[in-house]
Formats: sequence, structure tokens, C-alpha cells
Amino acid sequence: MLVRSPNTIKTRPRNPDAQWGGASLFAVPAFALLYVAIAVVWRVPNTVGLAYLALSTVCFIMYAADKSAAKSGGWRTKESTLLLTGLVGGWPGAMLAQQFLRHKSVKASFRSAFWGTVVMNVIAFVVLSSPQVGAWQALR
Repeated sequence: MLVRSPNTIKTRPRNPDAQWGGASLFAVPAFALLYVAIAVVWRVPNTVGLAYLALSTVCFIMYAADKSAAKSGGWRTKESTLLLTGLVGGWPGAMLAQQFLRHKSVKASFRSAFWGTVVMNVIAFVVLSSPQVGAWQALR
């Protein structure tokens, strides 16, 4: 009698770099709370919030177009362009695109640079919003 080993289901190993870590999972909602708190306390004009929404939408579309180009072999968007768009305020849209489109979510060098742009943008937002700098005064 021939004994066979039980069939095992082969699964692909999970790539931890492609998964949303704790920071990624809470970054957009945490920034939204920070934005609301600062907007109320330091009176940030609504145009700043609209700019974040617009840039996030543009950035999400850029990631979607780049993902499509990657699949079809078309012209790709430079990583520096994606990072710059995130730096100036589109990073929430980029982060959502990374999650929902699964694009630019694995490459470690890009992810490190991306998180650097997120940190720089948030710091710049806080500093520019502070009463000491008052950068948004002209927008009111």
C-alpha cells in the first residue's frame, strides 16, 4: 500500500513591506485630526484644506496612471515627480493609492523617501500654520 502525504495548500509568503504597518494605517486619519485641531486653534484658512484635497486627488490619479503604464509598458512617471507631488501636499492621496492600487508599496528605497516627504510636509504644515510664522495670514 502506497501512503501519500496530505495535500498542502501553497500560499505566497506575505511581504511585510507591502502590508500597511501601524504608521501607514493611521497616518491619514491622524493627519486629518491634526489638521482639524490646528485649523481650529490657529485658524488655518479653508483654502489650505482644499489644496490638500486637490493635491491628494492629483497624486492618486498620478499613481493610477503610473500603475497603468507599468502594466502596459507605457511611459512611467518619475519617482521624483511622485515624491515631489506628495511633498507639496498630495501624500494622503499617494498613501491611499499605495493601499488601494498596490502601487509603489514594496520598493524599500521609495517607501523610505516617501515617508521622508510625509514627515517634511507635516512639519512644514505645523510650522507654517503656527502663529509665530503666520504663513496663511495672506490667504484669509
